[in-house]
Amino acid sequence: MKALITTIPFAEKDGFPLELLKGAGIAYQINPLGRKITEQELADMISDFDILIAGTEPITANVMDNAKNLKLISRVGIGLDNVDLHEARRRRIKVAYTPDAPAPAVAELTIGLLISLLRHVPLSNHQIHSGEWTRHFGKRIADSTIGIIGLGRIGTRVLRRLKCFGTPRILVNDIKPDPELTRLHKIEWVAKETLYKESDLITLHVPLTPLTHNMITKRDLMYMKEDASIINASRGGIINEQDLFDVMKSGHLSGAAIDVFEKEPYVGPLADLPNCLLTAHMGSMSVDCRTRMEQEATEEAVRFVEGKALKHPVPQSEYDVQEAL
Repeated sequence: MKALITTIPFAEKDGFPLELLKGAGIAYQINPLGRKITEQELADMISDFDILIAGTEPITANVMDNAKNLKLISRVGIGLDNVDLHEARRRRIKVAYTPDAPAPAVAELTIGLLISLLRHVPLSNHQIHSGEWTRHFGKRIADSTIGIIGLGRIGTRVLRRLKCFGTPRILVNDIKPDPELTRLHKIEWVAKETLYKESDLITLHVPLTPLTHNMITKRDLMYMKEDASIINASRGGIINEQDLFDVMKSGHLSGAAIDVFEKEPYVGPLADLPNCLLTAHMGSMSVDCRTRMEQEATEEAVRFVEGKALKHPVPQSEYDVQEAL
C-alpha cells in the first residue's frame, strides 16, 4: 500500500513514524510542496494512494472523487472540521485521529498566552523594539476572572493548570456542563453573555462547526470589558477576524492572542496591532506532543494494513455532529 503524508512538518524531530511505515511495507510520499495543501492540490495528487496521513487541508467530496484507492484517513490531530466524515463513510473510507496527543501542549501554550496578555508582554516587547520604554500595570491570574468556553480535553487541562496560580474566579461555558468538574474545581457555569461581560480574559477551546463559525463577532467582543483580553488556540474562524481587528483598533480590549486563523498562513490586519499576539498554529508543536501525534497516526495506518482494529477511530458522536449541521 501507499501512503500520502500531507501534514507538515512530519518526522522532523523523530524519524520513528517513517520506520514504522517501512517496517509495515507501506510506501510513502511526504508533502512535496512543504506547506499546507489546498483542496485542489490534494485532489490532484491523491489518486494513487491508499492511505492519507492528514493535517488540516480540506478532505472533501471533490478530493475523494479523485481518491479511488483511498481506504483510510489518519488525521494527525483532533480537529475534524476539514474532513467530510459522511462522504468518507459513504465511500467506506475509515477515519482515525489522535484525540489526546496534542492536548497537553495546547493547554500549556494557552497558559503562556494568558500570562503574556495579563502582563502586557506583547505590547511591551513591541514598544521596546520601537525604542519606547513604558512600564505597564498588569494583573495576576489569582486576582483575575478567567472565562473558559469549552471544557473538553484541552479546556479541562487549562482549568487544572490554573489551580497552580491561586484562586482566580473561573467562569465556564459548555454545551454539556459536567457536575464532576464542579465538584473538583471552584467554577461557575454561566451563559456566554455573562462570561463575556464579567471575564478579564477569555480563552476558547471548542471545535469548528457551522454552529461555532463566527461564534464571536463584534457584538460579543463589545460585551467584554474594555481592558479584557481573548485567546483563540482552538480553530480559526471561531472569532471573526475582521471584527476583532475593528474592535481592537477602536481601543476596546487590551489584547488578544491568536494561534489559529481562518486562512493559513495568515496575512491580515491583526498583524498591525502591537497588542495582538500572533503565533503560527503552534499549539501542538512541542517536540513530545507532535512526535506522539505523528506516531499515533502512523500506528493507525500500520494497524489498518495488518488487518487490526483501529485504536482511535473517529467516534459516532463526531459523525452525528456533522449530520446535525
